[in-house]
Amino acid sequence: MVSFSQRYGHKPVKSIVQIESMDDDLRIGLWNVLESCFWINAVPGYLLTSNYNRSVLRLLKHIWSDHFKLPVDTIGNSWAAAYAYLRNHYFGCSWNEVYDLVEFVANHDGSDTANKEFREQCNTVLKREVSGYRFIGERMVQITAEQEVAEIEEALTPTPISEPAETHLRCALQLFSDRHAPDYRNSIKESISAVEAISSRIAGKGRAELGDALKVLSARIRLHAALSRGFSSLYGYTSDAEGIRHALLEETELDFEDAKFMLVACSAFVNYLKVKASKAGVELP
Repeated sequence: MVSFSQRYGHKPVKSIVQIESMDDDLRIGLWNVLESCFWINAVPGYLLTSNYNRSVLRLLKHIWSDHFKLPVDTIGNSWAAAYAYLRNHYFGCSWNEVYDLVEFVANHDGSDTANKEFREQCNTVLKREVSGYRFIGERMVQITAEQEVAEIEEALTPTPISEPAETHLRCALQLFSDRHAPDYRNSIKESISAVEAISSRIAGKGRAELGDALKVLSARIRLHAALSRGFSSLYGYTSDAEGIRHALLEETELDFEDAKFMLVACSAFVNYLKVKASKAGVELP
């Protein structure tokens, strides 16, 4: 369930979309993937040098030598001791060092099949916990830029002219970032509704469809024709027979990336309209 702070805008977007931080759910989720993919292969009742633990020892040597930069003879011969060291490091290090270790392990197990499965499971956790990073190929890549977060945060800053749009954008963010049941379809709907709401307000047309409002805006605040056509097309995408508004109960291919793009793009357009309306001296009806 989305927290109170998220619903009412008291938690920064950067914390909701985890870019320069990592909450306990994300950290624990990635540790559990390490556990299920690699640590589970250890046989605690046997020494690390036994045949039963050969693959685990090989991975530990890579971690000690090339990641921790420690002498491999400090690993010892006890899985319990090595595991305790790994766990203490993992849960005590900074968020970026967690990603360092996870990315390192994903590329040093020696089995392409195991590494691929590990990366896929990590991506499942990263998506569920709304991390700003994903495995793309063999590398952890940032998929959410600081500028994108800044656009959303600016669009959520209260102003009289954008008040209706803020409500839709907060709802879009809530649906997008719900870690238990994200609703990308309705998040997209709310994002485009934010543009519709602020366009109608500036155009002084009450509640009008986006296409009609944009025609008025083009003259009233000198909205560039290309921008007007672009958002009319996006609105059409969410309104056609295969789109969001007319197929809310049908399964589609909509995903995290689709909802994020619409949230960022619509936030940026709301910000643009706020500035243009201010410069044009538009008065609220």
